[in-house]
Amino acid sequence: MRFVLAVSIIALLGCSGPTGSQLTPAQRQAISAEIEQTLKDAYDLSKPGLTQRMLSLYPASGRVISANSGRAITSRDTLDAGIRYFWDNVGVNMREPRWVWERFWVDVLSPSAAVVTATYSVPHRNPRNEPHVIGGAMTMVFEKQRGRWVIVQEHLSDLPLTSDTLQTSMPTHDHH
Repeated sequence: MRFVLAVSIIALLGCSGPTGSQLTPAQRQAISAEIEQTLKDAYDLSKPGLTQRMLSLYPASGRVISANSGRAITSRDTLDAGIRYFWDNVGVNMREPRWVWERFWVDVLSPSAAVVTATYSVPHRNPRNEPHVIGGAMTMVFEKQRGRWVIVQEHLSDLPLTSDTLQTSMPTHDHH
């Protein structure tokens, strides 16, 4: 009886719809490119409306989990307030900032789910006109909802503040 139940469960799981392994390499590449471009567009510091573009990465309703600096939040309103606070209080002091995506690792899990880990830096000049760089890594779980990719879970990790990161000069080119 247990054997029949186990075989039935495996058969049901196998028929549950398209999975990541059933995607062609071209489909995986297209999903990966779409998600990467979504992130690049949202974090483009040369365009107006940055906070709105960043917030557009998250679903308009439902649970969103964001972990950063040893804390986790589950409210879109709290996430919204945190993004706005950072750019209204820290970002405003950055002169000539550029968001540089250094590396993307995209694992497409299915036609509607993917996990992205990316590293980035934001070279800029501080209020004293000195070169400064912030950066880190982020891992995001994306889900395709209503025709667009949104982040449903994320973990952000800032570069540690060391004498190297405080004194780093601005890079002269982007790494992609």
